[in-house]
Amino acid sequence: MTSGMTTEPAILDVMELTSDPELEVRFAESAHQILADLVGGGAALGWVDPPSRDEVAELLGHVVSAVQAGDAALRAAYLDGQLVGLGYWLRYARPTHRPHADLEKIAVDAAAHGRGVGRALIAALIADAREAGIEVLTLDARGDNANALHLYRSLGFTEYGRLPDFVAVGEHRYDKVFYMLDFRRQG
Repeated sequence: MTSGMTTEPAILDVMELTSDPELEVRFAESAHQILADLVGGGAALGWVDPPSRDEVAELLGHVVSAVQAGDAALRAAYLDGQLVGLGYWLRYARPTHRPHADLEKIAVDAAAHGRGVGRALIAALIADAREAGIEVLTLDARGDNANALHLYRSLGFTEYGRLPDFVAVGEHRYDKVFYMLDFRRQG
């Protein structure tokens, strides 16, 4: 990354991403690169091996369709015109859980870590959840991801459970930690 980078990431929503077909194609390509690089480096994003372009394209297509149905939010972070992060939440499918949503992925390019990108993405997704009338926003994270867990707590999430040694990556086992942000308890 260049030294002339802006300090604040630009956070785009799905309408901004899909309004320009060229931007949409570049977004999918860049999202794949970020996710594959992070997973290749051992990041806890749900894959053991880096996802293929098709897997990422299918995932993004699913999320965009859910956004269009009012059941999700997708945000992308850009620094100096380059995608450096993305995140989304999906409303729970079970009818009795429909008032709630799960923050499923937050991914920030390793070169942009420490620049406030993850915080900006999550803050935008929290605002989207509030606006959508979500009652409880949940997430789960790998227990060894101390930086992410600290970030979630700093944004108001509280831990509500933990499954010891639940996440299997080869021979390694990690806790699965559950967090929630309950909008019903906020003013």
